[in-house]
Amino acid sequence: MLAGTLVTVIGLMPVGFAKSGAGEYAGNIFWVVGFALLTSWVVAVVFTPYLGVRLLPDIQPVEGGHAAIYDTPRYRRLRSIIGWAVARKKMVMLGTGAALVVAIFSMGLVKQQFFPISDRPEVFVEVQMPEGTGIEATSAATAKVEAWLRRQPEAKIVTSYIGQGAPRFYLAISPELPDPSFAKIVVLTPDEKAREALKRRVRQAAADGLAPEARIRATQIVFGPYSPFPVAFRVMGPEQAKVRAIAEQVRAAMLKNGGMRQVNTDWGERVPAVHFVLDQDRLRAIGLSSQDASQQLQFLLTGVPVTQVREDIRSVEVVARSAGTDRFDPAKLSNFTLTGASGQRVPLDQIGRAEVTMEDPILRRRDRYTTITVRGDIGEGLQPPDVALAVIKEIDSIVKALPPGYKIETAAALEEAGKANVALAAVFPIMIVLMMVVIIFQVRSLSAMAMVLLTAPLALVGVVPTLILFHQPFGFNAILGLIGLAGIIMRNTLILVGQIHQNEKDGLAPYHAVVEATVQRSRPVILTALAAVLAFIPLTFSVFWGSLAFTLIGGTIGGTALTLIFLPALYAIWFRIRPDDRAPTAPHPQSRVPTGTAVA
Repeated sequence: MLAGTLVTVIGLMPVGFAKSGAGEYAGNIFWVVGFALLTSWVVAVVFTPYLGVRLLPDIQPVEGGHAAIYDTPRYRRLRSIIGWAVARKKMVMLGTGAALVVAIFSMGLVKQQFFPISDRPEVFVEVQMPEGTGIEATSAATAKVEAWLRRQPEAKIVTSYIGQGAPRFYLAISPELPDPSFAKIVVLTPDEKAREALKRRVRQAAADGLAPEARIRATQIVFGPYSPFPVAFRVMGPEQAKVRAIAEQVRAAMLKNGGMRQVNTDWGERVPAVHFVLDQDRLRAIGLSSQDASQQLQFLLTGVPVTQVREDIRSVEVVARSAGTDRFDPAKLSNFTLTGASGQRVPLDQIGRAEVTMEDPILRRRDRYTTITVRGDIGEGLQPPDVALAVIKEIDSIVKALPPGYKIETAAALEEAGKANVALAAVFPIMIVLMMVVIIFQVRSLSAMAMVLLTAPLALVGVVPTLILFHQPFGFNAILGLIGLAGIIMRNTLILVGQIHQNEKDGLAPYHAVVEATVQRSRPVILTALAAVLAFIPLTFSVFWGSLAFTLIGGTIGGTALTLIFLPALYAIWFRIRPDDRAPTAPHPQSRVPTGTAVA
């Protein structure tokens, strides 16, 4: 029991020590389950025997001993099934192997997921104006959207954050950087149903022209590491123009995919910019340098700090600049005047000219490469990894045609899922070594240890049909459940192997030791599995733990059934045991139990 418990705990170790955002998010499950299992083992070996002695004080020997206890009609049927499996061990092995192969290939029918959508009732409405838009225009567009939201029956509380993102009131969100052209509205709804209804209505209103000057996006909180968009790709390279051209190709390919709802880039459209080109000869004639001219222009247009005023415990800067709105009009630049070295007033158009050029409003780099992220939302009911994988196939021709020095990287949920899997895989060797140490101390045989490890994948045979039947995605939580299932299956295997060895020590022939061990341990193994399945049922209604619960339910049922049939056949093949028609003659030491009491 201790070895089985330790194997189960070690099976969840990659989750607790994974160095990733997903590991940080869900890593506590290892510590909680680990302490719970170790505590339950102490209860099982200390408190439960004490409780049995107190509640069952008059234990009498069962007449007939072992033969009477395990000679009921149900046990005889079970014994015949196990005997059939051992007699046809090769056929059972092939059948189990075929079922495992079918389950592995059937994983393609299961929807892929990283983390599910949260059941929190908040709706996020993002208002994105063109880059470079002033905060006044952003505030005006946000006011229209906010007024519309307040009229909706689902909106209980509407809070706007203009020029920045909302505070980080939840772990799975990250505030946007300050941006005058961006606003975020947080709408609190009564429940999940109202949230979805309001979200759909916001999207329809945006399509009908609620605020045509802005791009409006309605989203909700998603569990797991934060990613602004569910599907995104990074286009990277040395030249801006080439990177933008490739990003436009990727954007067009994403728009062709039926799973994408809207696609945009994090650079935005090119915007006009005014550059004032100075005439150096005229500057020298009036005794000014380029730095002097730029400082005076900055003073006139954007302002410079001239002093500070203390307000309570804060110091507030006083900025001086030209008054009025002329500084916002490029056509009125010529009206400004600069002061020469001798104090003369010089019109700005006498020392240079204004040029209007189209520029990228914001430049982003990653690993020193110019980087444009093409991102978008997906249709309702779709999973980000499935859509991202479909888009990857569509942009494959673009990737193959990339010139040297340019590349396209997958971002968003698919990238985070890859990071999480890599972090889990890094701990797997340590997990396997620790499992092998525990198992070898228990079975004292390299062959038996290898056999125990071979039964770990059996859970897949029950997991895949369950996920398909109940339309559950296979995500990070399901991976956690699958890892835990490997430990549970190996625990059952250890219990059966331990009983086989005990029967052999008691004098049973190898064939009967295998069959009788399975018969003796079938009831506690099945009852434990059923108790676990019933305990997981409430979790199936949880948005976050639902896929994990279905994984554990299907894997526990399928893995337990296969273990009771497959393990005797595998043991018989592994140790070359042949059917023996002789009845077992050695008495079993657990014969002093009351009739009808389950042997644990």
